[in-house]
Amino acid sequence: MQFHEKELQTCTTTENSCCSRCQPVVTHSHEHDHDDHHHHEGFGDTSLKEMLTSWHFITFCIGAVLFISAVFMEETNPLMFWTYLISFFLVGGEILYMAISNLFKGHVFDENFLMGLATVGAFSIGQYPEGVAVMLFFRVGEFFQDLAVARSRKSITKLMDIRPDFANLQTENGEEKVSPNDVALGSRIIVKPGEKIPLDGTIIEGRSTLDTSALTGESLPKEVTKGDEVLSGTINKTGVLIIETTKLFAESTVSKILDLVQNASNKKAKTEQFITKFAKYYTPFVVISAALLAFLPPLLMQDALLSDWFRRSLVFLVVSCPCALVVSIPLSFFGGIGGASKNGILVKGGNFLEALNSVDTVVLDKTGTLTKGIFSVTSITALQGYSEEDVLRLAALAEMHSNHPIALSIKRAYTKPLEAVVSSYEELAGYGVRAIIDEKNVLAGNDKLLRDHTIAHEKLSTPDTVVYVVVEGVLAGYLTIADEPKEDSERAILALKALGVKEIIMLTGDNKAAAQKVAQGLGITHVEAELLPHQKVEKLEEIMARKSGKGKTVFVGDGINDAPVLARADIGIAMGGVGSDAAIEAADIVIMTDEISKVATALKIAHKTHAIVWQNIIFALGVKGAILIMGAMGIATMWEAVFGDVGVALIAVLNATRVLTHK
Repeated sequence: MQFHEKELQTCTTTENSCCSRCQPVVTHSHEHDHDDHHHHEGFGDTSLKEMLTSWHFITFCIGAVLFISAVFMEETNPLMFWTYLISFFLVGGEILYMAISNLFKGHVFDENFLMGLATVGAFSIGQYPEGVAVMLFFRVGEFFQDLAVARSRKSITKLMDIRPDFANLQTENGEEKVSPNDVALGSRIIVKPGEKIPLDGTIIEGRSTLDTSALTGESLPKEVTKGDEVLSGTINKTGVLIIETTKLFAESTVSKILDLVQNASNKKAKTEQFITKFAKYYTPFVVISAALLAFLPPLLMQDALLSDWFRRSLVFLVVSCPCALVVSIPLSFFGGIGGASKNGILVKGGNFLEALNSVDTVVLDKTGTLTKGIFSVTSITALQGYSEEDVLRLAALAEMHSNHPIALSIKRAYTKPLEAVVSSYEELAGYGVRAIIDEKNVLAGNDKLLRDHTIAHEKLSTPDTVVYVVVEGVLAGYLTIADEPKEDSERAILALKALGVKEIIMLTGDNKAAAQKVAQGLGITHVEAELLPHQKVEKLEEIMARKSGKGKTVFVGDGINDAPVLARADIGIAMGGVGSDAAIEAADIVIMTDEISKVATALKIAHKTHAIVWQNIIFALGVKGAILIMGAMGIATMWEAVFGDVGVALIAVLNATRVLTHK
């Protein structure tokens, strides 16, 4: 999922932020006026090669050489002061310029101003080496911090590189390269080997293998041929394909995913919100403390020297910006979202990623979630003079317009053409279907459907799913249909338990025998079966109501008839989100494949993100707090202070980027 470069730029400095670089890596859907950006031009969002060849870097190097020369000069050398001064302006001139510029714009607590004030203050009391060194190491730290953030952006951009740049439109005059936005519904497009499929559609000519890893995280290539549906964002690897588009670009899978991930940063985690509020008060508090530390002791204490306490206050100014937190915390969550995307897991916001860390109950749908959802008809029983073929044909005709996995299995089992007059089709959620076939009323569904219509029958005791077929109020026969668990379902349940999930519950509309059979095989002890869609919501509410503590409840479904439950849970996770509009809309997290084990992967990424966030918070506040205390006591100098600002920020940013490496 590709972010445009503008969308990855740091956003405008706000009154809540002390510095130009104290901005998270976030996405924006709108343009920014470049005049409002306060990012340093010298070490900004450019490549390493551009940084090293820019005049900013050259002047910085000259300043650094002059500083080293001044350090080795005798104190009596009249050139020493001027060498330090020239070095100071070469190294920190841009900082001073930005400080004055931002001061006129009302940014009193801008880090440029604070750093400029601290270093000019050092010069005013004769601490020339400290003044230049603080500015020098500030710029070096800033350089490495910008480099680390830029690399993390590049990593995230690479993970999300699915946006197609063009489409080869087939026209009367041949082939024309156009923007995907300009392709009409039903158009024919040509996709050559190595190109991204630009729009969702159906293959009408050709065969190939597709790389779907950018969408699903699945590394194995997918074989496709004529008649198969393909999704935008996947890469055509071998053959030439002619595809008839079934969606406009704005409605295609790639557009929905890009929109989903680009807007993820709008839903901030509570920790992010706390850091934003904290930063608003932290910097003014430390700056005011610095002013009080400089002037109160000399006024109140007899032997206190103004120069000594002023020197101590400079330490406060240098460590007064919470960059380590304001940059690294949002970067951690954004990196977590990027890392999840790499694994085919789309998280709609940092708030959901953070909530995953508190999950103690996982509620799972059965069909299509724990089981493959690929049913097969195992037996047919005919009654009342009907043949087995009659029963199968009537069931297939009744289910003709349904896309439910059970309906699809029946239609697959009936291999002959479906020829009949089918009218008044109605799908009864949780029951079955009702239709008029060749002017006869036909019902096809479960035991509840027959009881609801008072049809005389004997309820079968079988672990398989039973579909009864009723013609004109008479039971014509029934089919038994079997499903089987996915290969990774048992492993997924074990992984969830290992991650500290206390309760795993299965909710299903299937019969109790079938549900118990699957649950026992997977190690699930709590099963609620034969539930209608609205009853699933009621059961979920019961589960959530009886819980004690602050643990979150997750519901995992396949997106078919699960929208109400997905919306009601603390966190809704939809399986098999590729091509499922309902799943992408209803869920908080979308797993792009049918692998239930990726629920555990999402939890692991959430745990890792949470750990990194709190490592950074504790480390940054701990180091800054220690330096503030030592500075007030006269132990810490400006050398320690610059580490407390730039060094801590750099370490926190590098730590934050670790979340991208999750496998």
